[in-house]
Amino acid sequence: TMVNAAFTEIREAAFAHIPSLQFLLLNSNKFTLIGDNAFAGLSHLQYLFIENNDIQALSKGTFRGLKSLTHLSLANNNLQTLPRDLFKPLDILTFFLPSFSTSAHSAVHCKPIVAQDQLYVVVAQLFGGSYIYRWDTAVDKFIKIQDIDSQKIRKPNDIEAFQIEGDWYFVIADSSKAGSTSLYRLNQNGFYSHQALHAWHRDTDVEYVENDGKPRLIISSSSQAPVIYQWSRAQKQFVPQGEVGEMLDVQMVKHFRAKREQFLCLSRYIGDSKVVRWEGQQRFVEVQTLPSRGSMVMQPFAVGQRQYLALGSDFSFTHVYLWEEEKQKFAKFQELSVQAPRAFRAVPAADVQLLLAPSFKANTLVYRHVVVDLS
Repeated sequence: TMVNAAFTEIREAAFAHIPSLQFLLLNSNKFTLIGDNAFAGLSHLQYLFIENNDIQALSKGTFRGLKSLTHLSLANNNLQTLPRDLFKPLDILTFFLPSFSTSAHSAVHCKPIVAQDQLYVVVAQLFGGSYIYRWDTAVDKFIKIQDIDSQKIRKPNDIEAFQIEGDWYFVIADSSKAGSTSLYRLNQNGFYSHQALHAWHRDTDVEYVENDGKPRLIISSSSQAPVIYQWSRAQKQFVPQGEVGEMLDVQMVKHFRAKREQFLCLSRYIGDSKVVRWEGQQRFVEVQTLPSRGSMVMQPFAVGQRQYLALGSDFSFTHVYLWEEEKQKFAKFQELSVQAPRAFRAVPAADVQLLLAPSFKANTLVYRHVVVDLS
């Protein structure tokens, strides 16, 4: 990991002395150009992230020799075009997040969507409007195809994308007093407004959940308890179904499954966060209360057969909990020193399991999962 190290160039075969390298993180440096054979000798590399630099050009042979690469991200650079056959050596690449230059200086969310053999990116901004881009293979760059209605989406806070009955949708949670959380549907020409879901409630998060085979949305709001919407096949819309308990000031709702049970994690900035079990249509049973002063994120994630929960805080350590199946509760497992975390993302890398922790106040941190045999 070489993040925020102020490096300006990657010389030829710069990492050839560590040929077994599988994960390489080069975010937030000062790279402007990456030349031929920069990653020569890394035949085992699977994950390569070069985000938040100022890369303006790539040589045709930049990725030569990376025969094991499966994930590549060049997000937030200044690339306008890419050389032809740039990815020809990457036979098994399965995830690619390219870079494109926009005036999105207040972007709060960037959501890639692969639908109908097309790559779209929804860019949500606090100021200057939000937009939808489509990757054009003829010119090897993103083309802006749509503006999102600024009268509905005034202060976007979260985006979720999903597929229902063969159709692609995305939903934007809007946190302004005058905005409306809105659902968009893909047709032949692009994504268009399909339904206004939750107006004037200052929504902070939206979670897509399939429970008992029924698609649902859970919308968190700073003005009321999380609201549940269920998909109506007859109306082809989401209809209100109820609320999650009587919890106010829920910043975020995330879900996970343990055996056959469905659980919800509700993070709160003021007050304790909670884990509840979802039983039936609108019945929620509180499983556990977790102290969480200043929490903006509560993320369940699995590593193998282990179910974890990361609970962040703006004022103290991040706490990682481990699910105990017999007790049906989380037990405190570890503390992480992350300043004001805003998300947690588990990333598998061959035989290595990583946890990415973006920070609002400091550097993004990467943790590696290690199992210690104490027998």
